[in-house]
Amino acid sequence: MTTETTPQATPETPHAHGPRLHWTKLAPEVFQAMVALDAAARKGLDPTLVELVKIRASQINHCAFCIDMHTKDARKAGETEERIYLLNAWEEAASFYTPREQAALALTEAITVLTDGFVPDAVHNRAAALFDEAELAQLIALITTINAWNRFGVSTRMAPGRSQ
Repeated sequence: MTTETTPQATPETPHAHGPRLHWTKLAPEVFQAMVALDAAARKGLDPTLVELVKIRASQINHCAFCIDMHTKDARKAGETEERIYLLNAWEEAASFYTPREQAALALTEAITVLTDGFVPDAVHNRAAALFDEAELAQLIALITTINAWNRFGVSTRMAPGRSQ
């Protein structure tokens, strides 16, 4: 239990809240394991692709902390503002993304929204045609890892603007 006061939400400020708890301090071994998993999952993948995947999953999961962090990381990796802005509508703006990026984003959406059903064969096959098996395994690990980060961020209300 935290001793911090959390502002109450009102109709005027429906999201006026602070963090529920600081999980990284309360479960440091889990946090360190997540950091190690994240580093392992990104190995061998293009840094820009990594950030696009992380931003897209975070958009779907409504994780403001991760969206903020990964848009900043994407810029540092050389990503353009235009592609970051269009990411939420990447299918409509497909010409801005490579076929590999499109396949990775489709796979990201399928894995992130498993409540819509299983990952469709067409989505998997599209990615499998453009990534070798090792890359595909890494990509699936990356998508799974960012979804775990998102769940920590959303459930504990990690505030955007505080990433380092």
